[in-house]
Amino acid sequence: MKRIWERLSRRERGLVGVTLAILIILVARYFIVSPFLERREWVKSQLELQPQLLEKNQRYLARKDEFAAGLEAARNEIKAREPKLLTGDTPSVSASDLQDTVQNLAVKGGTQVITTRVLNPETVGSFAKIAIQMEIGGQIDQIVNLMRAIDTSPKLLVVDEINVRSLFRPVGVPRPQAVPQVAVQNLRVSLTVAGYARAQPPAPAKTETPAAKSKSGTE
Repeated sequence: MKRIWERLSRRERGLVGVTLAILIILVARYFIVSPFLERREWVKSQLELQPQLLEKNQRYLARKDEFAAGLEAARNEIKAREPKLLTGDTPSVSASDLQDTVQNLAVKGGTQVITTRVLNPETVGSFAKIAIQMEIGGQIDQIVNLMRAIDTSPKLLVVDEINVRSLFRPVGVPRPQAVPQVAVQNLRVSLTVAGYARAQPPAPAKTETPAAKSKSGTE
């Protein structure tokens, strides 16, 4: 390397020196100056954001009592609605409670429950939405009374869907012999009623103990 350098002329040595200087400047800019400038810009932006974040945090701290009061009110509301939830440790038991509740309301209102079908439960946050689909026959005032009874029930019930079909029979048209003689009905109603129950946590997965593993291995 020394011999090569000695063979170079004064002008060539100058060009090599300039080239090396430029190369060193480029490397320093890429690995030192650019990261430093980027870091400085990031610090500058963070310093500009700090007053805004501080002001935002101060606003939240000033509303601390308001948030605490709102949380306590929400807890009290949930606690007050707890008795209105459906009973049962499983969705099937809760569906049975819902079915009995609505059927009792229908019987008290004078309507006739024709069919009942339990729908699949839905998870709504920490609650399970239990729904049943019923077909009911009765007169218009009886149906209205049933809707009012569902709305004012001690249980938290909602009517998700309702379809009404008229059974009006013109005067003079005889009833078919195959139809059983029941109370006069001029409406056939299909409605979906839903209630809410506490969602049950999933059952923990069963783990096989070492003793059970050894026993199954010997077998």
